[in-house]
Amino acid sequence: MELFSMEFWSALLSIIIIDLVLAGDNAIVIGLAARNLPKQQQKQTILWGTVGAIVIRAVATLAVVWLLKIPGLLLVGGVLLIWIAYKLLVEEKGHEVQAGKSMWEAIRTIIIADALMGLDNVLAVAGAAHGSFLLVVLGLLISVPVVVWGSTLILKWVERFPIIITIGGAILAWTASKMIVDEPFLKGYFANPVIKYGFELLVVAGVVCAGMIKKGKENNKGEAKAANH
Repeated sequence: MELFSMEFWSALLSIIIIDLVLAGDNAIVIGLAARNLPKQQQKQTILWGTVGAIVIRAVATLAVVWLLKIPGLLLVGGVLLIWIAYKLLVEEKGHEVQAGKSMWEAIRTIIIADALMGLDNVLAVAGAAHGSFLLVVLGLLISVPVVVWGSTLILKWVERFPIIITIGGAILAWTASKMIVDEPFLKGYFANPVIKYGFELLVVAGVVCAGMIKKGKENNKGEAKAANH
C-alpha cells in the first residue's frame, strides 16, 4: 500500500471508525474501575490505566498484523470478524466492572478489562491495516485520546444516532470481506472484479440485514412482554 494514497486514507478512516465504535465503551470501564478512589487519585489512575491499556493493545495489534500473514489466517480472521460485526449490531453491551479499592488495583482492573474487551478491536484494526504497521500506530494515536476524553460524548452520539452502530457494523463486515478476498489461496476465485466486489457487497448487506432483523425481533419481544405486564 502506497503512503498517503487513496487506499491508505480509506484504511486509516476505517481504523479510526472501528476504534471509536468498538472502543467507545472501554472508556466507561476506565471510569467505573476508578470510581471509588479519591478525586485526586482518579486522574492519575485513568492516565496510567489508559497508558497500560494502549501499550498492550498496540503490541497485540502489531502481533496480529504479523500473524495474519500466515496462510489461512486471513480467512479465519475474516470469518471471525463477520461474527463480531453481527454481535455489535445485536448485542447490548454491559459494563459490570468492579471498582478498585486502591490506585494500583484500579489500574490493574482497567488494563485487564481493556485487554479482554479489546480483542475484537485488535482483530478489526489489524484486518483494516492490510499489513501496515504505520496504519496501526496512526489509528491508535488518533483514536485513543478521542475515546478516553470523549467517551461520554461518543456514547451520547450512539444513543442519539443508532445509525452510528450500523455504520460501524457495516465497516467491520467490509473489512472482514476484504480479509477473505485477500487470502492468497482464495485470490484465484476473486480475480474477476465483479465477483470480488459482489462478494464484499453481499457480506456487508448480509451482516447489516441479519443484525437489523435480529434486533427487530428482540425489540418486538420486549414490547410484547411490556404489554403483558
